[in-house]
Amino acid sequence: MATVALLGASGYSGQETLDRVLRHPELEVVALGSDSLAGEPAAALDVRLNGSLPRFVGNEEALASGADLVFACLGHDRAALLEPPADTVVVDLSGAHRLQDAALYPAWYGFDHPRPAGLAAWSYAIPELFPPAGPLISNPGCYATAAILALEPIKHAIEPASVVVDAKSGVSGAGRELKQSSHAGFVLENVSPYKVGAHQHAPEIGQALGFPVCFVPHLLPVRRGLLATCYVQPTADGLRALLEEAYADSDVVRVLPEGVVPELARVQHTDGAEIGIFDDRATSHAVVICAIDNLGKGAAGQALQNANLALGFEQTLGLRLTGVLV
Repeated sequence: MATVALLGASGYSGQETLDRVLRHPELEVVALGSDSLAGEPAAALDVRLNGSLPRFVGNEEALASGADLVFACLGHDRAALLEPPADTVVVDLSGAHRLQDAALYPAWYGFDHPRPAGLAAWSYAIPELFPPAGPLISNPGCYATAAILALEPIKHAIEPASVVVDAKSGVSGAGRELKQSSHAGFVLENVSPYKVGAHQHAPEIGQALGFPVCFVPHLLPVRRGLLATCYVQPTADGLRALLEEAYADSDVVRVLPEGVVPELARVQHTDGAEIGIFDDRATSHAVVICAIDNLGKGAAGQALQNANLALGFEQTLGLRLTGVLV
């Protein structure tokens, strides 16, 4: 068994990560970190959490617990201050270590990175495309995950300047903290673009692909799920074949048969991803669509998948991949 500490366990991504850890046959929770719930029993987060789980402690105490594996589900600026313990696998679910160039953080995240020299030690990891290369793992953003899954295998067969990523996510992507933009009165009966031309996942996508893309996110009136529709100009034939080859051995990412469209309903509450590719009859463009759960493959599911690889476990242990949810 490997021991686990969760920092920021009371947030959406923290709770979703905890849920997966609890179903994992090789992981044992030894510390639950939450500055707001420190001293409270686990049931203070959810009454279904009882039994042998430890009480909440502050995040610094959880980090110092000596666990083999740490999931950091903290805000970007707080996670940037982390001092990873030696001989520990740390998976950071924030954006604090996603960008290799520290100079980008003020413009895209709103703060100067406090540990710029340490960024190189973190490996940005999407298991199907670039697995973790060390114990310090930067878990990709939800929008970035969907866009990169759709575009990375075909990036040498498309015109970079043509790429437009139109993405839509459920309200849980904004986190559990209350915001005016996540109030029911704003979200329900509404679809709203936000951070147009200025979303922090844009440089992350560009860093992974090697070229910038036009990216616009939208907020959907649903709890969870994310759909990225990518418009591209092919420069060669065989885009479908490239996608199918890239994910042929994956238990997580599925390229759908011709004519079948990805849907939020099939990926919500799961850790899988669906990809569809289509030719546009009116133009010479191709359309690549990726659907994921923003809290699953877009956060906690991918974090556990990365941790499994770093610890030498089967990468799908603890993931939600089976079943036919209605």
